[in-house]
Amino acid sequence: MELLVTIIILALIFDYINGFHDAANSIATIVSTKVLTPFQAVLWAACFNFVAFFIAKYVIGDFGIANTVSKTVFEQYITLPIILSGVIAAILWNLFTWWKGIPSSSSHTLIGGFAGAAIMANGFEAIQLDIILKIAAFIFLAPFIGMIVAFGFTLVVLNLCRKARPHTAEVWFKKLQLVSSALFSVGHGLNDSQKVMGIIAAAMIAAHSQGLGMGINSIADLPDWVAFSCFTAISLGTMSGGWKIVKTMGNKITRVTPLEGVVAETAGAFTLYLTEYLKIPVSTTHTITGAIIGVGATKRLSAVRWGVTRSLMTAWVLTIPVSAVLAAGIYAVVRLCC
Repeated sequence: MELLVTIIILALIFDYINGFHDAANSIATIVSTKVLTPFQAVLWAACFNFVAFFIAKYVIGDFGIANTVSKTVFEQYITLPIILSGVIAAILWNLFTWWKGIPSSSSHTLIGGFAGAAIMANGFEAIQLDIILKIAAFIFLAPFIGMIVAFGFTLVVLNLCRKARPHTAEVWFKKLQLVSSALFSVGHGLNDSQKVMGIIAAAMIAAHSQGLGMGINSIADLPDWVAFSCFTAISLGTMSGGWKIVKTMGNKITRVTPLEGVVAETAGAFTLYLTEYLKIPVSTTHTITGAIIGVGATKRLSAVRWGVTRSLMTAWVLTIPVSAVLAAGIYAVVRLCC
C-alpha cells in the first residue's frame, strides 16, 4: 500500500515537472512575439491545460491515451517496483534535459522508463512491442505532420492576407495568437496528462492483482480524482515555466512573427487533436517543433537553423533508449530494497 501511494505521488511530481518542462511548447511563440509577458503566458497556458480535463471527461468521454500507455507492458508482468523504477528514471531524465535546456519528450521518457524496467525484470517478452513501435514511429511522424500542416497553413494565410496592411495584419495576428496558444494548450493537457494517468492506472491494476487497497480491475474503474489530480499537476507545472526551453523553441529554431506563431500553434494543435483521436501518445515538443520548422521553411530553407534542429532530433531519438537503460539500472537497485 505504501509503495502504491509513493508511486502515485512520484507520478504526480513527474506530471508537475512535465508541465514546467513543456510549458515552452505552449508559450514559446507567444512570448517571443511579445504578445504576452512570460508570466501572463504561463497563466494562460495553465488555464487551458486544466480546461482539457473537462473536454476529455465530458466532451470526448474517455481517456484513450491513458489506456494506450497503461498497456505498454503486458498486465501479467506489471509490478509496483517496475513502475516505481520507470517513474524515477523519467523524473531524472526530465530534470536533466530541462537543466540543459533540451526540449526532449516527457511522454517518451515515461514510456521508455516503464518499458526499460519491465525488460530488466522479465526480458523483452514483457513489453507490447507493437504499441511501443507505434509510439516510437510518431517520434518522426508527429513533427512531420506538424511541419506539413504548418507549411500548408502558412501558404494559405499568406495568400489570403497578401493585400492586407502589414500593421493591421500584425495587430490581428497578435490577437489570434491568444486563440491558437489556447488551442495548443488544450491539446498539451489532453495528451500529456493522460500519460501519467496511464502509469497510475497500471500501478493500481498491479495493486489489485496483489490484493492491495486502492487497486482497480481495469482502467475503466480509474477514480475521477486521479484524472483531476493529473490535469491539476500539469497545470501547476506549466505555471512554473521553463525559460531555458522557451528560448530554444522561441528563437533558436527560426525567428517567429505573430502570423507564424498563429500558424505554428494551430498546426501543432491540429496534430495533437488528430493523435488524441487515434489514441496515440505523442510529444507536444516534437509536434510544435515540426510546426515551427514548417513555418520557417516557407520563407526559405536557410531560415531554419538546421544545426539546432539536428541536435533536437538526436535528443528525441535517444530519449526512449536512454530512459529505458536508466530505468533498468534503477530497477536493479529497487529490486534489492523492495
